[in-house]
Amino acid sequence: MDTSDEFDSGLAEALPRLRRFAHALSRDPSDADDLAQQAVERALRSRAQWEPGTRLDAWLYRIMRNLWIDEGRSRSRKAKVERPPGHGENVGFDPRPAQDAAIDLARVMVTMERLPDEQREVVALILIEGFGYREAAELLDLPIGTVSSRLMRGRSALLAMLGEA
Repeated sequence: MDTSDEFDSGLAEALPRLRRFAHALSRDPSDADDLAQQAVERALRSRAQWEPGTRLDAWLYRIMRNLWIDEGRSRSRKAKVERPPGHGENVGFDPRPAQDAAIDLARVMVTMERLPDEQREVVALILIEGFGYREAAELLDLPIGTVSSRLMRGRSALLAMLGEA
C-alpha cells in the first residue's frame, strides 16, 4: 500500500474517534466540530511530517491536543483584553430613562395595592394587561358600565395617590 493511501485511509478511519476526542476536550458540540476540522486540516497540510510505520492516530491526537491547548491559551489572553460579544451594545446608551420608568412602574404598582380590590382588578386588566372594556367585562362577569365606572374611579384614585407621593 502506498504511503499516501495509507495516510488517507488511516485518517478516514480515525475521524469518528477524533470527533469523540474533540468532544471530550471541548465539552461543546460546535467547538468540537471546529477542533476536529482544524486538526484534519493541519494533518493534511503536514502530512509529509508523518512517518509511515508510526501510529497515525497518535499523531492526529497529538495535533488535536496541541490545537486545543493553543485555543485555550488564546481564549485566556483574549478574555483579559476583550469584552464578551454584545458587551459594547450599550456603549453610549443612557440608562436613565429606563431606570426612571422602572422606578415609576414600581411606584405605581405599590400605589395600586392601596386601591380597593374591585378597582385594582379592573385597572390591572385594562391599563396594565391591555384588555378592552368588553373583554374585561366578560372576564369579570360584570356589565360593561360597571367596568367603566370602576376603571374611572380606580384611575382617579391612583392619580390622586400618585400626586400625593
